[in-house]
Amino acid sequence: VVWVFTCYIYVIFIYPCIFSLEHQTTDHSWTKTGKLLNKVCIHNFSVLPRRTDVNSVTNWNAPLVWEGTFDPVVIDAIYKKMDPRVAVVVFAVGKYTRFLKGFLESGEKYFLVDFRVTYYIFTDNEQDVTKIKLGKGRTLSVVTIPSAKRWQEVVLGRMKWTTITIDKQIRNEADYLYMMDIDSVFHSRFGAESLSQLSAVLHRGYYKNTQRDQFPYERRPESKAFIPNDEGDYYYTAAVWGGYLEDMYKYCYTQSEEDAKNEIEAVWQEESHLNKYLLYNKPTKVLSPEYLWSDYDSIPQDIKVVRISQLVKNYAEVRPNGGQ
Repeated sequence: VVWVFTCYIYVIFIYPCIFSLEHQTTDHSWTKTGKLLNKVCIHNFSVLPRRTDVNSVTNWNAPLVWEGTFDPVVIDAIYKKMDPRVAVVVFAVGKYTRFLKGFLESGEKYFLVDFRVTYYIFTDNEQDVTKIKLGKGRTLSVVTIPSAKRWQEVVLGRMKWTTITIDKQIRNEADYLYMMDIDSVFHSRFGAESLSQLSAVLHRGYYKNTQRDQFPYERRPESKAFIPNDEGDYYYTAAVWGGYLEDMYKYCYTQSEEDAKNEIEAVWQEESHLNKYLLYNKPTKVLSPEYLWSDYDSIPQDIKVVRISQLVKNYAEVRPNGGQ
């Protein structure tokens, strides 16, 4: 029955989307093609069954993705037709190189399987980068960066080094870009349902009953990451987020640099600045905490599958300045 229903949806709704992509797009730039996909196809997914125990749409009508709110066969078929190139940016600085093997090996099992993916490993220890067998169309590129004396420097420097490398290299090699934390392991499918112009992940600690004035936003007006108590939609994690390459490029690291000049460090560094950015640049797709859980936490009933999870670790041992 499920197979018949899937075929029906594909023939009646999805094939016209793909046909539209091939015959209505005269400008073959990736951005225009992707936006046409969103415009033509997202409405048609409303015919699919939805869960009733969680919200599956935001108040600005963007999809909120949970297990059971999409058909993986259908969504993969759409995006494989477009054959996107996906960049995954991770930072493995200092002792964090120990997490590369688990991240990469699990990524090869679960992350956008059968899609073209390049892992960009930013590190100060190139000799420690794990060599693993990659699937067809999958590559790895190492980018050397300076060491850091504080883990906060790594966090705040991620978008700076990523932006520089987009200009030098990544722009010619990718259509989408994901920022991810290296101290994580994939456990289940992380597929094309996550792709959009700008995709953000709900932070596992604040997605249920937290009121906006209780979100851990930066509350000091002197910081560029400042968000007033009466503003905000969700609290997003900075450990996984992604989107069109050029839309990711627009997220400018100069806000945190301006804070640094004024001797201010946002309460949660890059994550604070990201939440400020996403408040005024709404994500076109919001991913549930399935797309970043933590091994520190038990799994509630509404999380039907954990797709990627942060590892338990001794922060005092792995961070250059300990747990501080």
